[in-house]
Amino acid sequence: MNPRPVEVWPLDNFTLKVKFANGDVRCFLATAYLHYPAFHALRDPGFFRQCRVERGTVTWPDGTDFCPDTLYLESTPVT
Repeated sequence: MNPRPVEVWPLDNFTLKVKFANGDVRCFLATAYLHYPAFHALRDPGFFRQCRVERGTVTWPDGTDFCPDTLYLESTPVT
């Protein structure tokens, strides 16, 4: 099981900077997912910036979320 997000910061270009429970800080590029209907609301940059950590993952006010494993495995370490 991969570590869970504990903090999130929205960045430009639909990127999330995520700190995980193991201390890793990684960047997740959400653009690859925005064409799926479940993620259409995130195409609004203002809405995208409303992300928060809740229930061990990154969520938005409408209930949209990403699987924490996806966030970890599909992200790159921040150096």
